[in-house]
Amino acid sequence: MLQGMAAAAVTAPLFPGLSQAASNKSKPKRIVFFLQNQGFDPATAIPSGMKSSGSLAKAKLPEPIEALEPYKERLHIINGLHGTHTSPSHSAFFGALGGYRGSDGVPPSGPTIDYTLSKVLPETLLPHLCIGMDSLENMKAKPTVANLSASGAGQPIFMHSNPNFLYQMLYGGISQGTIRKRHEAQSSMFDRIEQLAAVKGGSLPLAEKQRYGQYVQGFNDINGLRERLGKVSSHLRRFAPEVDGGYANPKFETDWHDRLLDLGISALKSGITSVLTIGSGRGEIFGSWKGVGVEQQGHNLGHMKQPNNPIWIKIRQYNSRMLAKLVQELESVPEGSGTMMDNTLIVYTSNNADYQHTSGKNWPVMLLGNYDGAFKTGCFTQLDGKRPINALYTSILRASGVEVDRYNMSEQMAAKFDSGTGPIKEILI
Repeated sequence: MLQGMAAAAVTAPLFPGLSQAASNKSKPKRIVFFLQNQGFDPATAIPSGMKSSGSLAKAKLPEPIEALEPYKERLHIINGLHGTHTSPSHSAFFGALGGYRGSDGVPPSGPTIDYTLSKVLPETLLPHLCIGMDSLENMKAKPTVANLSASGAGQPIFMHSNPNFLYQMLYGGISQGTIRKRHEAQSSMFDRIEQLAAVKGGSLPLAEKQRYGQYVQGFNDINGLRERLGKVSSHLRRFAPEVDGGYANPKFETDWHDRLLDLGISALKSGITSVLTIGSGRGEIFGSWKGVGVEQQGHNLGHMKQPNNPIWIKIRQYNSRMLAKLVQELESVPEGSGTMMDNTLIVYTSNNADYQHTSGKNWPVMLLGNYDGAFKTGCFTQLDGKRPINALYTSILRASGVEVDRYNMSEQMAAKFDSGTGPIKEILI
């Protein structure tokens, strides 16, 4: 966990063109990435009978995503991107958001798009927040896991999976009772560790000293975040979720999933962060949803066909209700002449393309929101399968004010895996 904290603090060199500030740096934009493991079969999202691009206005959304029907005018379903170059099988791991080759146990080879955007969008107290949802046993045993997001080559970013720990980090300074005592004890411990680490690292060999310095910087950033959050405590009190029995005594894993989502939403609404990554299954082949009536869990779910499968309908419906809640909550907060949702983009997909043991030749995506008028909405777009997921990430960067033609893809790679250059014109306004 401490390695993850330190890794998250490291500033990695980014690809050319990103070192300059985005032209709309002052815009209050934000983005959410929601990745469900085990694949995203397009038949669970594309309305029946739609074979080509068109409006969703008169279409009926499939049962798995029917919770999004009230928000259809904000929805854009995209089919026909690919990720063959990421070599997914059970999962593309970091490659899903990085757009590069990924595999189990293989460190990231570069930054992922969520981290990259956190360096582009207006600065926040916590530029990037990752939360991971899994079985209750796994979330308790492994409260942090790093499988999806990275700040650079060999620099994974951990995901929060225990809502008690995340609440303590975000709101411990304004809490009372046991949470406040734990927050103060942890803060004192981190202060002391940082002081000791800074002193003890001086005698190490140069190579080890550099790595050790990353850990020291990680503690420094944790302590700095705690101090910065303390300075805006009166503001944060308006957004801190209520601590109920579901935190300490969850009956199902979904009790913790729901509270993690609440904490992520509160971080967006309060302005603590502008980039939220949600990993349902934490980028692995595991995961559990007993709280919505799914008794099977883990790897076996990936070997079930998703269309018309009551098990996968329940999982996808649960996801869709989470997406709907994100939209509702952001729509409830005025911003400029509209709401927070008007300046937000929600990206829903899988860390494993369309299904388990996939080649990655089709990588369905759903977008919610137009990101301050940048993306088309209320429609379905069928692409020809010749542009990679990297092109979607390039499109989001362009909409964020960064003039880049490719994301994490060399010209040599592009010659083999990308039929075009720049953003995907079919999805932008």
